[in-house]
Amino acid sequence: MGFQESALAAIGKTPLVALARLYSGPGRLLAKLEFLQPGGSIKDRAALTCIRLAQTQGLLRPGTPVVEMTSGNMGSALAIVCNVYGHPFTAVMSAGNSPVRAAMMRGLGADVVLVPQVDGHEGMVTGNDIAAASEEAKRIAERTGAFYVDQFRNPGTVLAHEEGTGPEIWNAVGGDIRAFVAAVGSGGTFVGTSRYLKERAPNVRCIAVEPKDCEVLAGKKPLKPRHLLQGTGYGFVPPQWDPALVDDIVAVSDEEAAEMRHLLAKKEGLYVGLSSGANVSAALRVIRTMHPGPADSVVTVLCDTGLKY
Repeated sequence: MGFQESALAAIGKTPLVALARLYSGPGRLLAKLEFLQPGGSIKDRAALTCIRLAQTQGLLRPGTPVVEMTSGNMGSALAIVCNVYGHPFTAVMSAGNSPVRAAMMRGLGADVVLVPQVDGHEGMVTGNDIAAASEEAKRIAERTGAFYVDQFRNPGTVLAHEEGTGPEIWNAVGGDIRAFVAAVGSGGTFVGTSRYLKERAPNVRCIAVEPKDCEVLAGKKPLKPRHLLQGTGYGFVPPQWDPALVDDIVAVSDEEAAEMRHLLAKKEGLYVGLSSGANVSAALRVIRTMHPGPADSVVTVLCDTGLKY
């Protein structure tokens, strides 16, 4: 098999597997195993693209520090990428996010700054908590001269999936895809992947997933800003959101996501996080209402490993 020059070569090209014990047809329910990447999440793709984009644009010079607000996954991903490229990295995270994620970032050598919560509590981070962490990250960047990644506005978070995840899915299924289903946090996975798929086949249905009662993409007032689906459903529309790509929006409760997470482990041997449980729960609903042909696929992503919770 040879060898690779660094851990960065292990980012992307994740396997696509059938969830045949959860769904036996008609059609195929497929999941992309994003948690198998070095940082344990889909954010590895965005981190690598954002850093490389900044380097090519002259925004990030050798040895320049990097800082970013994160719920933990982007922070772990950036720690890995920055380590390989030689950039000191500071992760700024709400104190309500998983302490396991903070421990992983510290283990990767990142400086982790925890910001007190505004109105959430442990395990449940709100949009206001994210805003507070973002402001602290900006202050650190201004004070130290660090490059602020700004994942919600950075085009690299979309480009990573438009150039990577989307083509990988399309090629893996030979174009036989009826729908793509993904939860929305920064929006990069959904927007980038959907944009690519719809360019290849405009009839592909692209379905966004939101936490139940925090459905701002659906135009509803958030009734439950505190939910368990960390990294998604922040209670605001992400800056790079493109509503023209959305064919439908599915809301998933904390209980549904937790139950599906358990089923994925028990039936498929896949130990993943709560957002992955939400994705599969929504994808099951979608495929059961679509009347797909034998080769038609509904594809979703398993965002991160269950070891981060």
